[in-house]
Amino acid sequence: MFVVGTAGHVDHGKSTLVRALSGINPDRLREEQEREMTIDLGFAWLTLPSGREISIVDVPGHEDFIRNMLAGVGGIDLALFVVAADEAVMPQTREHLAIIDLLEVPQGVVALTKSDLIDDAEWLELVQEDVHDQLAGTVLENATIIPVSALTGRGIPELLTELDRLLDQAQPRPDLKRPRLPIDRVFSIAGFGTVVTGTLIDGSLSVGEEVALIPGNQSARVRGLQTHKVHATTAAPGQRVAANLSGVTVDQVRRGQVLTRPGWLQPTELVDARLRLIADAPWPLKHNALVDVHSGSARVEANVRLLDAEELAPGAVGWVQFRLAEPMALVRGDHYIVRLPSPSITLGGGQIVQTHPGRRHRRFRAEVIAQLEALAHGSPEDVLLQTLAREGPIEARELVRRSHLSSAEATPALAALVQERRVVLLGLEGTPASLSRSSAGVLTLDAWERLMSRAGEILATFHRRWPLRAGMPREELRSRLGLDAAVANQFLDHAVRQGRLAGTATLVRLPDFAVSLSAEQQRAVDQSLAAVRANPASPPTYAQVEEALGAELLQYLLEEGRLVKVSDDVVFDAEALADMQARVVAYLREQPDGATVAQIRDLLNTSRRYALSLLEELDRRRVTRRVGDVRYLR
Repeated sequence: MFVVGTAGHVDHGKSTLVRALSGINPDRLREEQEREMTIDLGFAWLTLPSGREISIVDVPGHEDFIRNMLAGVGGIDLALFVVAADEAVMPQTREHLAIIDLLEVPQGVVALTKSDLIDDAEWLELVQEDVHDQLAGTVLENATIIPVSALTGRGIPELLTELDRLLDQAQPRPDLKRPRLPIDRVFSIAGFGTVVTGTLIDGSLSVGEEVALIPGNQSARVRGLQTHKVHATTAAPGQRVAANLSGVTVDQVRRGQVLTRPGWLQPTELVDARLRLIADAPWPLKHNALVDVHSGSARVEANVRLLDAEELAPGAVGWVQFRLAEPMALVRGDHYIVRLPSPSITLGGGQIVQTHPGRRHRRFRAEVIAQLEALAHGSPEDVLLQTLAREGPIEARELVRRSHLSSAEATPALAALVQERRVVLLGLEGTPASLSRSSAGVLTLDAWERLMSRAGEILATFHRRWPLRAGMPREELRSRLGLDAAVANQFLDHAVRQGRLAGTATLVRLPDFAVSLSAEQQRAVDQSLAAVRANPASPPTYAQVEEALGAELLQYLLEEGRLVKVSDDVVFDAEALADMQARVVAYLREQPDGATVAQIRDLLNTSRRYALSLLEELDRRRVTRRVGDVRYLR
């Protein structure tokens, strides 16, 4: 399905031509019909000679309604550019042409309307030459010009044939599995509720789907779908769609929102873009100027920050960052138009290259411009690398989401980057075919080396300060490195697998680090262990052992697993604890009615305090279970 959009000056016969082509009056509002002037978007459809069905979006031509025109022209595949033969090129003719050129509408045809009013062949030829001159250098410079008359039918068959020929060459919109319906109309139908319309791009929609309305916090369900007033269970990319929604009211939805699947499209208030000023712009664009940004069906005020120029002259191209007054739902690659709010004139437009830059860029920075150039003109690999440089380390699936590449683009690109060792894949899971959906962490090779260097410095300092500790707690190192919890363990595990770090599930250390005791420390350890083992079921208290060893040596023995702390004041020798556990287990096997603390005290020939501490430890280890005052084997 393809969408054709009209464009041209007010009163040049756009709506009349649409009615002649389709039999549908696109002027649906009473005021439009009374004034014979299109005010808001109109819609129609028709079947071409080939049997291909197309949608038509009819836009207003009056300068007061350019914002309405921009809400409908963004999703078209072909421009039906209308010029009245009796008036030739007029102000909105030039402005609409500039908009079509800035939006890079891929194809178009010119309908020279009201040709029945012209008897002078030479005048008609002059008008065609004027139109041809205006089209030069634009996306429509090779467009066929066809004189037509909506009243007599002259040229209508030729126009339909040309539309068919052009659409034979057109590429259908791809299904990127991330449907977006920029909402251009909202209304209510009695008995059905809220209905929204728009041109579906980037994916398909189905009845019953959960959807989100972005920006905003509304969620809804697709109750029904129509295309050209025909019910459908699924709508494909490129179709004009009316979606009946449950879960939202008309006053909760507005033009400019995007209907999409939940969870992937995040609105933004800061975007980076390439901006081209039209040659007819009345004056240069100043840094921090207030403009209106139009994209899809949305319009938002913004301050435009010039990143590589003091000012942008008419006809010039530059890098800009828009600070939006309110969030917009944008995707990398979206086209946009910039207009002055007052006086209301079109200044320029371009494409969005980054929707979540994360910060305001400093002006005149070569590295910023290089990054934007890569995002705008680079391969999918370049886009992923630039996104990683800004965001990483990050989960692979989140990287793909933030880069706004499709899965078909991102999967081979990410696999190639991993194979070329330009990107480090942290997680073990994931195959080349599933990388774009994987939770495996990824980061650039430079970021990996920087993090490893930083981790080495942190651990070296830790080892110097705490030479008797087997390693730093993983969570502490993660926090010091500023790593996201989702990829922190993957990073540390990968470093251990690579031999860059060593450690356990809870501790991490430099691979060449080992605790080394002095002769004096070794004597203190030997004496304390001997004291603990001398009476294994009633050893010295934790405080007594700490006083004899010092806090660091005691911590060393606990980390080594030679001593086990079972309560605030009881510490056992590890081998003695294992032996006592075995004795308790053997005893309970012979006691189907369980045993009390007193019985275990007598079994081990110890005090109640030690027997109770031991049993509580065995409860924690799930060796025993307590019922009242009695312990049983689990």
